[in-house]
Amino acid sequence: MTRKQRRGLLIGLGVGVLSVVAILMMFAFRQSIVFFQTPSDVVAHQIADGVRFRLGGLVERGSVKRGDGTKITFTVTDTLQTVPVTYEGILPDLFREGQGVVAEGVLGSDGNFVADTVLAKHDETYMPPEVAKALQEKGVKLGEGATHPEGMTQ
Repeated sequence: MTRKQRRGLLIGLGVGVLSVVAILMMFAFRQSIVFFQTPSDVVAHQIADGVRFRLGGLVERGSVKRGDGTKITFTVTDTLQTVPVTYEGILPDLFREGQGVVAEGVLGSDGNFVADTVLAKHDETYMPPEVAKALQEKGVKLGEGATHPEGMTQ
């Protein structure tokens, strides 16, 4: 085998190994990517129990109930559907009823979303872009003075 052939073989093997590594990484990331879903999406898609995803929408007014210690339950809505959420931990300071929220966790067999992370909206005018877009697609008017069904205001 000549020097040129060995170099070509080495380059070919290197490209092959890198291709295999890239494919394996893509499969690994595909299983760990967390997708954003609205309550309507959750109800419509019938997400399987134990699948990790992000749930986003508005915290329904009157739904926040504090339990023992740091346990809290609340309902996330997109004004069309609602999903009950259970969270144990300290909530962000900006968490409140009628405000945008993104919760990350898994859907239980009882239809209750068990969150391990809760993110609240940043300030008076900010809402995570994914939440705002999904809510606008559902016909929810956002912005100052906007009114929502069931008396929700932004």
